Amino acid sequence: MKRKFTTFIMIIIMILIICVLGIFAMMLFQEVDIIDTTAEAEDFQTIISEVAENKETVDKNIETPKVVENPLNSIKDNSNNRKKVDYSNVSVNKYFYNQLSADSQTIYKAFEANLQNMRSGNYRIELGDSFASILNQDNGQEELGNKYQSAFEAFNYDNPGVFYLDANKMFLNIETTTTGNKKKYNVFIDSGNQSNYFTDEFSSKAQVDNAVSLVEQVKNQIIANKTGNTYQDIKMVHDYLLDNLEYDTSISRPHIYTIYGALINKVCVCEGYARAFKYIMDSLNIPCVMVMGEATNSQGQRENHAWNYVQLDGRWFAIDATWDDPVVQGGGRVSNETKYKYFLKGSSTFNQDHVPNGRFTEDGKVFTYPIISSEDYN
Repeated sequence: MKRKFTTFIMIIIMILIICVLGIFAMMLFQEVDIIDTTAEAEDFQTIISEVAENKETVDKNIETPKVVENPLNSIKDNSNNRKKVDYSNVSVNKYFYNQLSADSQTIYKAFEANLQNMRSGNYRIELGDSFASILNQDNGQEELGNKYQSAFEAFNYDNPGVFYLDANKMFLNIETTTTGNKKKYNVFIDSGNQSNYFTDEFSSKAQVDNAVSLVEQVKNQIIANKTGNTYQDIKMVHDYLLDNLEYDTSISRPHIYTIYGALINKVCVCEGYARAFKYIMDSLNIPCVMVMGEATNSQGQRENHAWNYVQLDGRWFAIDATWDDPVVQGGGRVSNETKYKYFLKGSSTFNQDHVPNGRFTEDGKVFTYPIISSEDYN
């Protein structure tokens, strides 16, 4: 009898232990916080070769931000850090922005709203729980990665003045908290394990602020010569670039793809010309876009290239400042025929050796450009 009673007591104790362990496991499960970043956005795979008549060809590999693995070292509850973020009051009306989906526009607005903050190089850009409906889908992280990539591409080509960011050092983080069968998300952009997300030429906010100030000083000097006549102002900026910039045939100097290289160092490649032209047109409130595509040079070689479309008298025309500024062997000046060969041209002329491409990355979003006039500007 005593043995049966002892066995009964042991069974009761085991049941109590199992119940306690079960309750503890449920409490622990509610505390678990997971960083879930298995999806990866496509790299900016476009290889941009800088080409101009009588100029060397160069390759540039530009990369977009990624959704990359960023695991926690320990389990912790970050639910108190989750923020409600609302960028609906941020107003943006730019050419490539207007072609984005609503979700990509939200990410773009986050960049726009934090322009000053991003000069620190490591500011965390909060997106909060804005994308729960996407992330709850089976392929949600991949889908958000694609929307992020499209947003950054549009931001990059709409805003040549943001020349200090390195897309490959910016990371999209998707933080997932699981409670029972429910998931909550917190999304943000930061520099990952990098010290900052600046290009290699910059290492501090002070350097960036100084560079931006120098660029703005040159821009202000240029636009101080504006006449108020749109044609004359377009020509003035075009001529300034040709008279002051040098095409970098060495492809070894810093900043050659940015407005800093164009306006401060006075040395750049075609992307620098195109970005500088748009940057100053924007300051003059003259509609202008950067165009990426292919062009066939005087040697019959077809290469990737960059130029601009600009609006004048209600119509769009093409300008290729790089090819209007060829390298002259032995020095000397070019003729006016050469200097304005690609100035305010229509498709019947310009498209003979220029073919635009609105896909900035392999398998990325296809953006559209303005339809330019068929005839040259007279």
